[in-house]
Amino acid sequence: MKLKMKIVIGISLCVSIAIMMGCGASNALKGGGIGAGVGGVAGGVIGNQFGNTAIGAIIGAAVGGTTGALIGRHMDRQAEEMQQDIKNAKIERIGEGIKITFDSGILFKIDSSELQPVAKENIESLAKILNKYPDTNILIEGDTDNTGSEAYNQKLSERRAQAVANYQSNLGVAGSRISILGLGESNPIASNDTDLGREQNRRVEVAIFANEKLKKAAENGNLN
Repeated sequence: MKLKMKIVIGISLCVSIAIMMGCGASNALKGGGIGAGVGGVAGGVIGNQFGNTAIGAIIGAAVGGTTGALIGRHMDRQAEEMQQDIKNAKIERIGEGIKITFDSGILFKIDSSELQPVAKENIESLAKILNKYPDTNILIEGDTDNTGSEAYNQKLSERRAQAVANYQSNLGVAGSRISILGLGESNPIASNDTDLGREQNRRVEVAIFANEKLKKAAENGNLN
């Protein structure tokens, strides 16, 4: 599975998103893309455009410039370890953070929020890395397809996000780092008109981004 890399760039007064895959620039430099030249406000504006989502949390937390580049390099190492150790997930480096997408079919049985054994193995691998790099915040987002009622899907997405969060916490990841978000069927990434599309929409996304301690260390040049 190839690690996918994305750049987020602010453009003039109307901030827009340009996502570029697999360029020659390093991930660390891509981490500096958000806000560089337009200031830290750009990251917040872009994050708001994505709303309350995993990717919005990553982009909204960006600081940009040299500090952002250092954070990006720090995230590169984590993403590489995740790529090696987490076998059933898509790992993406986005700006100054990391987004992990788990197919809910791997994590849960249909209409269930109980983690399957293979799900626990993947979450255990993730928890080891999160505990190794403690200076990040984590948002766990649950999403469903549009099968069933909107209200039911909303509750199911919340329960699934909570199940992942609880297991992470049981594995030693500090609860103060973790937030959960259930989006139900409101945030599809594919068409719900096909079986394949619905399968892609049933997922859990994990956003990992710098906390204030990590940002301060990068700003002061103390980030290893």
